[in-house]
Amino acid sequence: MRLSHLLTAGLLVSAWGAHAAPAVSEPPVPEAKAEAPAPGQEPKEIVLANHRAVYDLSLAEGGGTRSVESARGRIVIDFRGDACRGYTMLTRQVTELSSGETGPRLSDMRSTTFEGGKGREFRFKTTTLTNNQPAAPVDGTASEQGESVTVKLKGTAKPFTVEGPVLFPSEHMRHLITAARAGQATLSAKVFDGSDDGKKIYDTFAVIGHAGTGPAAASDPARDKPLRDGPLAGMQHWPVRLSYYTPGAGERTPIYTLGFDLYENGVSGALKLDYGEFAILGDMTALDIDAQANRAAAKEGDKGCTP
Repeated sequence: MRLSHLLTAGLLVSAWGAHAAPAVSEPPVPEAKAEAPAPGQEPKEIVLANHRAVYDLSLAEGGGTRSVESARGRIVIDFRGDACRGYTMLTRQVTELSSGETGPRLSDMRSTTFEGGKGREFRFKTTTLTNNQPAAPVDGTASEQGESVTVKLKGTAKPFTVEGPVLFPSEHMRHLITAARAGQATLSAKVFDGSDDGKKIYDTFAVIGHAGTGPAAASDPARDKPLRDGPLAGMQHWPVRLSYYTPGAGERTPIYTLGFDLYENGVSGALKLDYGEFAILGDMTALDIDAQANRAAAKEGDKGCTP
C-alpha cells in the first residue's frame, strides 16, 4: 500500500480515536462480541457524543527506520447523530510528510460518512488532493445482508460481498466501549470504514487496558489539554491499542496500529498511529461538546427509538 493511502486510511480511523505494533502477531478469529452484564444488572446506554474535535499532528520521537523525517498536520472532525437516526461524521485532514528520498508530500483529505443507527447501512465519500493533484474520489455505500456486507462503489459496475459479521465504525466503537465496560482485555472484529480505495475490509484486534477516571496520564502534560482540563477530565476511559490487518490466516504483521484513550462517550485522545517505520502523534487542541444534542440523543435512546 502506498504511503499516502496508508496514511489516509490510518488517520481516517484515528478520527475516532500507545505503543508500537508487535513485529508479528496473529489476531484471533473475529468475534465482535462483548460479554453480557451480570444477571439483574441493566446495561448502561452508550451515547456517542455529538462533538467537534481538532488534533494537531506531529512525528513521534525515536523508533523505526525514520523513513519519514518530519510530519505535521491537522485533523478536524465533526460527529453528529444518535443511535436512532444514525451518525454523520465530517473529517478534514491535512498532512505534510517529508523524507530525504521523496521530499515533501502534502495530502488534503475530506471525508463524509453516514452510518445507520443500527449499524446496518453505511455511506461514504472521500476526496483527496496530493501535492495539489486530485485523486479519483471514493464514493459508495455498504449494507449489512444478514451475516455479510455488500459494498457498492460509484463507477464500479459490480458490487462485492464479504462474509461477516462486519462492523461499521460507530458500531465498532460501541462494541469497544461495551467490551471495556465489561472488563474484557481484547476484542476482535472485521471492520469496514470506506477508507483507502473503499475496497478494504480489515481484521482488527484491540487490546484494552484498565479503566481510569481521572485526567488521562500523558508523557507530555501539555498534550490533550481539552481532555485533561475540560468536562471529560473525570469521565471513565481506557487505553486501547487497535491493530489493523489484511484479512487472512496465520501470522501477520499489522498494517498499522492505532493507540488511543477511549472515553465512555466515544471521544478519543492520546492518539498514536504506528506504522512500524515511523509513528505519528495526534494532540487534541480543541473540543466542543454539543450538550443539548447529547441530551436529546440520550432521551431518544431512553424511548427506544420510537417513531
